[in-house]
Amino acid sequence: MERAAASAEGLRYAEYTRAPTGAGKGQAELDRGLARTMIALGLGVATVAFAGRYAFRLWKPLEQAITEAAKRISTSSLSSYYKGGFEHKMSRREASLILGVSPSAGKDKIRTAHRKIMILNHPDKG
Repeated sequence: MERAAASAEGLRYAEYTRAPTGAGKGQAELDRGLARTMIALGLGVATVAFAGRYAFRLWKPLEQAITEAAKRISTSSLSSYYKGGFEHKMSRREASLILGVSPSAGKDKIRTAHRKIMILNHPDKG
């Protein structure tokens, strides 16, 4: 019974005792291992920094290429609404582009499209 109590007492405080450092390992060897780890960590950070610097140098020409490609894509294909290029006096063609209907659309279709746009853009919405 006493033996069980002694082993339970030993297990309770086992986590607080210092673990042996191993056969033949002294404090100097542990310090060298820590120094190697810190050097490897520093070299890793430096590698990431140089890779980032290289990527940022490549980014400017890449940014220009992406901008030119985006300009080539027509904006009308990306949006269902007509943007820009308004004439001094609105023509039937321009009105149909704004409403998103064909120029030969009937009055009912034009009214439905106009109502839809007005509801979407009304200031009291929501």
